[in-house]
Amino acid sequence: MPMFMLIAALILACAPLAAADSLVGRASIIDGDTLEIHGTRIRLWGIDAPESSQLCRGQDSLRYRCGAKAANELDAFIAQRPVNCVLMRRDTYDRTIATCSVGGVDVAEWLVRSGLALDWPRYSNGRYAVVERGAERAARGLWSGSYVQPWTFRRCMSGGGNLNRCSDGD
Repeated sequence: MPMFMLIAALILACAPLAAADSLVGRASIIDGDTLEIHGTRIRLWGIDAPESSQLCRGQDSLRYRCGAKAANELDAFIAQRPVNCVLMRRDTYDRTIATCSVGGVDVAEWLVRSGLALDWPRYSNGRYAVVERGAERAARGLWSGSYVQPWTFRRCMSGGGNLNRCSDGD
C-alpha cells in the first residue's frame, strides 16, 4: 500500500507540469494567426497571416481585407470545436507561441494550405514550405491575386506608411 501511495503522489506532482505544456478548449479568433483559449492569447507557430486591416488584391484585381478573410475562414474551420494547443514559448509581445490542432488537423498547416497564411521561414525553418507551394500552384487564397507579406506590411506601417501604400508594397 505505501508503494501505491508513493506512485499516486508522483503522478499528482507531475500532472500540473503536463497540463502547463498544453491548452485545450474553445477558441476565440483574434486574427488569422492568433487565437485565445481560457484567457490565454496564442500565436500560431511558424506562420504569418495578413494583419486584420491589411488589403490584398483578388484574382479580379479588386482589393479585399485579406487579414479579416483569414480570421473569418479560421473561425469557420474551427467551428467551435475544441482546439488543442501544445505550448512552446512566449514571444516579445508576451503571447504564447504554440502549435494547435482541431480534429487532428494542424491549424497552421490548414491556414497555409488554404492560402490564408504564409510559412514564416524565419521561425518555421520551412516547416510549411511544401504546403505553401501547393497553395501557390493551386492559386488558393492570397495566391489567387497579389499581396504583401504580412511581415513587410507591418514593417511599412510601423515606419509611418499608410494602409493603401503598405498593402500594395509601394
